[in-house]
Amino acid sequence: MPLSLTVLGTASPHPGPDRPTSGYLLRGGGAEVWVDAGFGTFAELRRHMDPARLTAIWVSHLHADHCADLLAAHYAFAYGGITLAGPVPVYAPEGCDRRIAGFFGRTDVEFLRDVFDFRPLYDGHSVRHWNLTLTARAVVHDVEAYGLRAECQGSVLAYSGDSGPCDALGELARGADLFVCEADIDRGREGERQVHLTPEDAGACAKGARELLVTHVGPSLDREEAVERAAAVFGGPTSMAREGETRTV
Repeated sequence: MPLSLTVLGTASPHPGPDRPTSGYLLRGGGAEVWVDAGFGTFAELRRHMDPARLTAIWVSHLHADHCADLLAAHYAFAYGGITLAGPVPVYAPEGCDRRIAGFFGRTDVEFLRDVFDFRPLYDGHSVRHWNLTLTARAVVHDVEAYGLRAECQGSVLAYSGDSGPCDALGELARGADLFVCEADIDRGREGERQVHLTPEDAGACAKGARELLVTHVGPSLDREEAVERAAAVFGGPTSMAREGETRTV
């Protein structure tokens, strides 16, 4: 199975009509991984696969627009008749299990264990499922957050998650066939720590990659204009992530 990415959602910070928030289906080497679980992405995931087949779930950070649909998945797996062969590994920052349990008004997390096998991410975390390797790098955000580098039989996809400018993004993108990168803000504010990227930042971070896919464009930006601005800095093939599209890497 070649490495491919299906876009489930790109919106920030809330879903719109036909546009869920962040979520992707990553396939490669026999593995099928749900990357980020933003509002509305579980329903979109079901358009493309039977969620009972999921190999793993990978969550960049615990803001709701990247993880809230873990609740939808829990309801589906625990009560909705979608039967897993066993608990699905969830690679996420520490505390993801407590975040989900809190929705149920509970402080214990054991009741989640029949569905989810939570495994905390850290900088440099690497795991292999079949012929797909997932490596996490810590990035700059206002909470613990990670970018992703996925490698499968010589193909490489990188994903920024949510991040401000940092060296880790360039390292993730270096040598990647496709860099999926956020461009959430129009411009940084002087004197404030920047925790998202402008289109120009996205283009600069992508310099080491072969192709740039712009995603997570915020409400202060026009999506087409954001792609043009990123492309002007990147200087290579640049396009917009669109819900329902699949890219083979």
